[in-house]
Parts: sequence; C-alpha cells; structure tokens
Amino acid sequence: MREITKKWLEAASLDIESITLIIENDRLSGHVAFHAQQAIEKSLKSLIEENGDRVPKVHSLSKLFALCSAYIDIQVDEDLIIALDSLYIESRYPGEFGLLPEGKPSGKQAQLFFNYASKVYLAIKNKLE
Repeated sequence: MREITKKWLEAASLDIESITLIIENDRLSGHVAFHAQQAIEKSLKSLIEENGDRVPKVHSLSKLFALCSAYIDIQVDEDLIIALDSLYIESRYPGEFGLLPEGKPSGKQAQLFFNYASKVYLAIKNKLE
C-alpha cells in the first residue's frame, strides 16, 4: 500500500474514532454527520490514490462513489449520501445551516450515518490491505 493511501485511511479512521466519542450525545448529531461524511470521503480518496488516479478536489460523496465504482463494489445508499452531502460543511456552523429539511439530524439518523461510514471505511480498508 502506498504511503499516501495509508495517510488517507488514517485520517478516515480518526473521523470514525471521533464519532465513537460523541455518538451518544444527541446535541452533537450534526458533528456526527460531518465526521461520517469526512470518513467516507477520505476512505474513497484512499482508494482513488491507491489506484494511481488523481484525487479530485471535491467533497461530493456521490461524485467520489462514481469514481470508485471501477475499483470496489460498495452498496451506495443514495438517501444517506444525499443527506451527508447536504450537511457537509454547513454542519459546522450555527443557526439554520447544516440541517436536513426536517431540522437537525436525530440521534437515529446520526447512528445511521455512523454505521454507513464505518461500513464504507472497513470495506475499503479491507480491500486495500
């Protein structure tokens, strides 16, 4: 495995670890969503990097999953991906930003985001090892 690939995976693992520390706090559901999005993004970028392609400077999970479809068969949950893409940076700001159409992510939604991010991270990590 290339050194840069390891760095992407390590960065993704830190996002997963961060979620484990905050997942029980419903007040931090927006932060869970942010770290879930980041874990998936970094995992996908590690796969792109390992395959010798140029890592694009995009944050869209939909676009990154499309780029990775040639390398790995991962079940893409379109609804979760759309939600995570919509929450990406805005989840870090106050007020109306970073909210789903129905408001702040619920604890249940945060758990779904975490579960999916973990699944994607582990699938890619296992593929690359």
